[in-house]
Amino acid sequence: MRLTTSAIIAGVLMWLAVSPAAASPTLLFEPSTGKILYAEDIDDIWHPASLTKLMTAYIAFEAIKNGEIHLDDKIPCSLPATLQPPSKVGLQVGQTLTVQQALQAVIVKSANDVTVMLAEAISGSEAKFIERMNTTAKRLGMTHTNYVNTNGLPDPGQLTSARDLARLARIITSEYPQYASYWAMPDMRIGKRRLGSHNALLKTFPGADGMKTGFTCDSGYNVIASATRDDRRLMAVVLGESSGNERAIRAASLLEYGFQNYDWKQLFNTNTIDSYPMDANFKPVISVRDTVAAWGCGGHLRHTAGAKHKSKRKLAASKQKDAKKSASAPDDARSALKGPQTEGAPDNTTTGPVTTKAASQTTAD
Repeated sequence: MRLTTSAIIAGVLMWLAVSPAAASPTLLFEPSTGKILYAEDIDDIWHPASLTKLMTAYIAFEAIKNGEIHLDDKIPCSLPATLQPPSKVGLQVGQTLTVQQALQAVIVKSANDVTVMLAEAISGSEAKFIERMNTTAKRLGMTHTNYVNTNGLPDPGQLTSARDLARLARIITSEYPQYASYWAMPDMRIGKRRLGSHNALLKTFPGADGMKTGFTCDSGYNVIASATRDDRRLMAVVLGESSGNERAIRAASLLEYGFQNYDWKQLFNTNTIDSYPMDANFKPVISVRDTVAAWGCGGHLRHTAGAKHKSKRKLAASKQKDAKKSASAPDDARSALKGPQTEGAPDNTTTGPVTTKAASQTTAD
């Protein structure tokens, strides 16, 4: 049940008060102006996981605009699409979706099979579509981004940064506002199947209106979260959290901080996504699988189901000490922001055959 706004605000403000900045890429910004309200390690290289699907969707929007495909076109499922691991819709070879259904499945359900369907429909093959993804990334100024697949499934060469993701998210919202409702959908239906979003903030955070989550063992739990209040929209990029719960709390705390502290001083803020100095000492990509609270990743033995997750081992000793204090935060405020721990698992509310399986926690959400 949705808790009161005051309870949620109390919880996230307490989180901010007792918890120092996370030791993973984090960015809070205003998409309309590009102004940065908070930034940490935004040029460090990271695995995007299913945040890759922002680029897949962006190119599909572009293809619709150019008349290459249309929302009501039916696109078929191929054998390569069926071979993608979860999260997926689970169509059989030859079955079809409309482009509109496909986009919603990619954005809401994070369907790995459907990204391949879209790629083949637009470019003829996934390989050609990936070339277009990389060409587009360069055109958009995403200097630390490289794609080797359309969905973010684990691969050493699938790379990005918080700044690049923020740049892409901002461009999507400004160039294609007509698809804003897709990013805000808590669930979608294909026939009798209900496919739910992994973005916990859509149902728990006041003003939340998108965008996308991502998870693999190596990347940890990622999210680009958007919220609007009093006609002001803010976005947070959070990468590498240890659980869906921590990801949701961290993103909510950043957004709440932004809304509570946005004042006249921002008129003089000249730091934007484009102007903020590039970190010449940005860190190469790392794996956080030993810190992740998920079966199959290596870190699950150090976490207990339903408990408050301790800070990652890579954080400083002061972080660990303060994190213990945060355990005293109201349970209702933290649970209100709780996200799914096993992204990629089948939806319990779906009906009919959906060829998904319990997630091994090595695939994109």
